[in-house]
Amino acid sequence: MQRTPEPELMNGEEQARAYAAADFSAGDQALMARLIELFPAGLGDAVLDLGCGPGNISFLLARQFSGARVVGVDGAAAMLCLAEQALAAEPALQQRLRFVQICLPDPGLAGGYSAVVSNSLLHHLHDPQVLWQAVAALGAPGAFVYIQDLRRPANPEAVEALVLAEMGGAPEVLCHDYRASLHAAFTVPEVRQQLECAALEHACLAALQVALRQERYLEVWGQLL
Repeated sequence: MQRTPEPELMNGEEQARAYAAADFSAGDQALMARLIELFPAGLGDAVLDLGCGPGNISFLLARQFSGARVVGVDGAAAMLCLAEQALAAEPALQQRLRFVQICLPDPGLAGGYSAVVSNSLLHHLHDPQVLWQAVAALGAPGAFVYIQDLRRPANPEAVEALVLAEMGGAPEVLCHDYRASLHAAFTVPEVRQQLECAALEHACLAALQVALRQERYLEVWGQLL
């Protein structure tokens, strides 16, 4: 099945409300458990969450790694509005967690992060090299990198089976978005090729690994050289 790109930004108010109301806690906690498994010593003192959406993962990062400042970045104002509302309700995190509205690529975003994390941003990008260039530019030497994203099923029938299995009873806007995201996702070989191309220009990416994760995800992890 060929890839069909979807809109890069999720900026609709209905979308934002649906995502805010949905319970993604199991998947979010699984991602955090994977981070702890891969990087048991922690993520350093400055963590960047690319494509943070309403901030679910950003909040978990700030709570888990109490010695780190966390910056969540997203291009969608509607999503970041939800993140800011949630942050206002957690004053204990306000000194270490902040959100910034930026569409990648943006040379104005300062680098030097000890870790770069991203959950489900890659499939939104029309040019996937935007993500790999951002990782190379924003991570400090030796930075920890963890990218998780959907991977594209083999055919439309497999897409519909996943939508039925994963989104049964969910609002139609979420079912529509999930279906579109599966069609827009990349495969493991495609991501490996992306990284090989990116590493020709940014040698710091050369040590990153790509693998299957669970039934519907792929992951990229390692440290920048």
